[in-house]
Amino acid sequence: MRRNLHALVEERATTHGDRPAVTYKSTTLTYSELWAQVRGVAAALGAMGLAREDRVAVFLEKRIETVAALVGTSAAGGAFVPVNPLLRPQQVGYILRDCGVRVLVTSAERLEIVRAELGECPDLAHVLLVDEAPTDGARGWQVHGWPGPVSEGPAVPQGIDVDIAAVLYTSGSTGKPKGVVLSHRNLIVGAESVSDYLHNTSDDVILAVLPLSFDAGLSQVTTAFAVGAHVVLMNYLLPRDVPRMCVQHGVTGLTCVPPLWIQIAEVAWPPEATARLRYFANTGGRMPKTLLDKLRGLFPGALPYLMYGLTEAFRSTYLDPAEVDRRPDSIGKAIPNAEILVLRPDGTRCEPGEEGELVHRGALVAQGYWGDPDRTAERFRPVPGPHDAWRVPEMAVWSGDTVVADDEGFLYFVGRHDEMIKTSGYRVSPAEIEEVAYATGMVRDAVALGVPDPRLGQRIVLVASPASPGVLDVDALLAAMKHQVPVYMLPSTVVSRDEIPRSPNGKFDRALLRAELAP
Repeated sequence: MRRNLHALVEERATTHGDRPAVTYKSTTLTYSELWAQVRGVAAALGAMGLAREDRVAVFLEKRIETVAALVGTSAAGGAFVPVNPLLRPQQVGYILRDCGVRVLVTSAERLEIVRAELGECPDLAHVLLVDEAPTDGARGWQVHGWPGPVSEGPAVPQGIDVDIAAVLYTSGSTGKPKGVVLSHRNLIVGAESVSDYLHNTSDDVILAVLPLSFDAGLSQVTTAFAVGAHVVLMNYLLPRDVPRMCVQHGVTGLTCVPPLWIQIAEVAWPPEATARLRYFANTGGRMPKTLLDKLRGLFPGALPYLMYGLTEAFRSTYLDPAEVDRRPDSIGKAIPNAEILVLRPDGTRCEPGEEGELVHRGALVAQGYWGDPDRTAERFRPVPGPHDAWRVPEMAVWSGDTVVADDEGFLYFVGRHDEMIKTSGYRVSPAEIEEVAYATGMVRDAVALGVPDPRLGQRIVLVASPASPGVLDVDALLAAMKHQVPVYMLPSTVVSRDEIPRSPNGKFDRALLRAELAP
């Protein structure tokens, strides 16, 4: 029985021990070798006194140690917190403080980048470095060197499948990122469900291009491990590197977000790069039909999978490749072991053709938002309908997305309820961008909006008024913000206005601004 995430690797170390599990650059570990490394990490965390469900943050680019740290945290009974390596120190510090991280796994270079923030993380006790010998700590936390593999030793502690396995941070509509709490069951069922409809086997070679802090990126690893496939880690820099990696490793599966697909579709794909490609998948936003057609031309032997998901439920729907020609705009139907409802505000079900909110129920529904009962209660609610009095209500997740189903049950995305910006595959909070703009002291008012963009999905436009009478120095504002946010959160355009229009209730009139700025 798979009770914990690390069981995926432990099981494959027995059934597929000599098969390649993970590759980074020129290094490949078999499943037996990876499991030995996972055990080494688990032993090191145990020696640090890591308790059940204690949080371990992993602030690294994709590399073998990153995977070993994530799975090793599970094997030690803890909960891993993958931190996007593009985040700025202040954002990293917020995550570490918010969920009370006890151990930080990082590199010596990244430790220096965030060292000033660590002094404000009272729960942090240990730092585990992947690349250098221990150095002096500060303010009570100890620094440790990377452990070696452990093939034998004490039994790995076993919890149960509803224990917390991971906390994935995603932008929230109120400005601060929110930690989505996932159980081992969530991750295991997600891996099994996705590998089921993608028909993954141990013969697959999956190229992991997306960040592991992104649920779809993490899914590339868990899906591979669920079936004993080979996952190749790639830190994306240039589009031309993707076909090169496909040639080098004989990649059979590739999942990306639309902005990335747009870049990848513009480079040359020699026949040997697509020779083994069995499928390509899209997530994180709608893929334009022109782009889909171009990719199908580039990958004539590969099946296209169009997917929709949300971090709070890992993955929700997919469109069967057999339906792509008939309904390329559809997000498909529910993935295996999930049910998707289209509901009215009163909780009753919509009729075909009637717009409603997408609600996801099943084993993939997350446990809530870390330390935030109010926001959890807003998004996670009991499944509507009649219930037996003796039965504990089942929780479902309300997506905040409006969809419509046709007569055959295929779903179509309509829009979002909130003001979140979807750019480059990331969900970005307008409030978080606005807070950074205000912190510069250069603006009096600020409104961040997402404007449709064929490459990014949406590009970020900041409408701002100067803090004092005069002309807003846009270049200086962007330069100041650049040090506080990752590149994907930096506005592409700043529109300076003396006054920003407001609605009758005194709030900034985002709808009017969005209409004015629409291309």
